[in-house]
Amino acid sequence: MSAITTHILDTSSGKPGAGIPVVLERKTHSSGWQDIADGITDVDGRVSDFIAVGDVFLPGHYRLIFETGAYYLLSNIECFFPQITVSFVVKDPTQHFHVPLLLSPFGYSTYRGS
Repeated sequence: MSAITTHILDTSSGKPGAGIPVVLERKTHSSGWQDIADGITDVDGRVSDFIAVGDVFLPGHYRLIFETGAYYLLSNIECFFPQITVSFVVKDPTQHFHVPLLLSPFGYSTYRGS
């Protein structure tokens, strides 16, 4: 399992947010934010393969960028947040970091999951 994972639950429908593109970035001192991985949520609304087992995973500032606009556009639902960015800090890269997104057309919430 990847050191960083996410899943999306569409709280307005009670279903997983499937088919949503997600980008993982890491902030560097020299170049700013750098893409390090991307994925598309599966039928269960999950991306579990951002960082492969054995890949270097460093402490630092990370962010997940969720492209939610197209998800709602395909359902002909107006949304207020077409893109959601969640930034977080990794101090101990030996731990697992799960960042869920609870999504609705006009709001969202997130937390550090397990």
